[in-house]
Amino acid sequence: MEIKSLVQISEYEWEIPKKGAMNVPGRIFASRKLLEEMDEKVREQVTNVACLPGIVKASIAMPDAHWGYGFPIGGVGAFDPEAGGVISVGGVGYDISCGVRCLRTGLKKEEVEPYLEELIDTLFRTVPAGVGSEGKIKLSINQLDEVLVGGARWAVAKGYGLPEDLEYIEEKGCLPGADPSCVSIEAKKRQYRQIGTLGSGNHYLEVQYVAEIYDAEAAEAFGLSPGDVIVSIHCGSRALGHQIATDYLKVLAKAAKKYGIPIREKELVCAPILSPEGERYYRAMACGVNCALANRQVITHLVREVFAEVIPEARVTVLYDISHNTCKIEEHAVNGKRKKLYVHRKGATRAWGPGRPELPARYQKVGQPVIIGGSMGTASYILVGTTEGEEKAFGSACHGAGRTMSRHQALKRWRADQIIEALRKKGIIVRAKSKRGLVEEAPEAYKDVSAVVEVAHKAGLARKVAKVLPMGCIKG
Repeated sequence: MEIKSLVQISEYEWEIPKKGAMNVPGRIFASRKLLEEMDEKVREQVTNVACLPGIVKASIAMPDAHWGYGFPIGGVGAFDPEAGGVISVGGVGYDISCGVRCLRTGLKKEEVEPYLEELIDTLFRTVPAGVGSEGKIKLSINQLDEVLVGGARWAVAKGYGLPEDLEYIEEKGCLPGADPSCVSIEAKKRQYRQIGTLGSGNHYLEVQYVAEIYDAEAAEAFGLSPGDVIVSIHCGSRALGHQIATDYLKVLAKAAKKYGIPIREKELVCAPILSPEGERYYRAMACGVNCALANRQVITHLVREVFAEVIPEARVTVLYDISHNTCKIEEHAVNGKRKKLYVHRKGATRAWGPGRPELPARYQKVGQPVIIGGSMGTASYILVGTTEGEEKAFGSACHGAGRTMSRHQALKRWRADQIIEALRKKGIIVRAKSKRGLVEEAPEAYKDVSAVVEVAHKAGLARKVAKVLPMGCIKG
């Protein structure tokens, strides 16, 4: 991206000045190096989002931002319903509520290492993964509707987990406002056997260990110490979320014309939040969120079963579960007043600071855990949200490394056996359902996650708590 047309606000904050049809300026959080590496399309998409009705403060991009559909991946936009604000499929994404759940195991690295290969192989056999993967839970349409309303609470009620798990999931495991009648039969049919499955693409289940602690107070609150083994689960709403997005792109395209909203990119179609079309999309999207929360809850149950079998002394507890493809109704300060806003985060993680009543009591004093996934062979990070980040970016942070290379380019450059062997030499065991999928997700196809996290930390969006490194990874 060309820097000369941007205004530098600080070392890690850049502005696209408001002009023309823009209702607010654009704001990109990045180092000079990351900014130069960003596709020019990111600037274009940040600008396009800034032109949408009812947007407040700024159209925002995170340090891992790259080209997406409508919004950039790593894009944040908050909209005021009272000012004609809109809701957009492009601001949420196709994989609704894709997110990461982090589990503590109560074990140290040296306790797990003797069992690592058996552990990874058993997880690989037990947790369904891959394109079109199906789990053991088969639901009727009516039963699936219960999932779409109940989320992780449904899963716990059915015996897939513990009641205390819910305290450590955003929205306590269930986003209010979901209405299954707003979800098509086709979307439901695509999902009826996908609860409790990882899927493919960049989704994974990873066994990791805490390599470094940066913030002792937050780490203590999160229950983390050096050498602790944790498990990260990265997946979303699977085929249901994708079909909801596909269905509502058509609905909102018609709505944009109906309400006279200029659209600068076809995937940026939207509807007023308070319109019938906007309200139906929100209710369908909430179903997608709940589907994803139920999905990660069932996988948590499967992980517990595997640890109980392979390392019975393990005690698997939920550290936190947070999504990065959502639109949430939240209160934020705008011009000194608290307002109810619809905050779109597409490839961006909610990162609330301390004191928010929605957070678990255990985290109230320090802030919300923010889980940043790496790319199979690289570090991942656990951060904590900040009050400063709430002021700068509606309590949002990055979600991962962000791609620098297309999947097609990755396929041309590497072979699966090369990647497996390279990771094995690092002591990382990888199991994948698809060799093609493994190559597409090669660690080198992504930005340097440590550089991305450093920007989030130094820009005040979220504060570093712990660096974790992979021991074993399962891919679709």
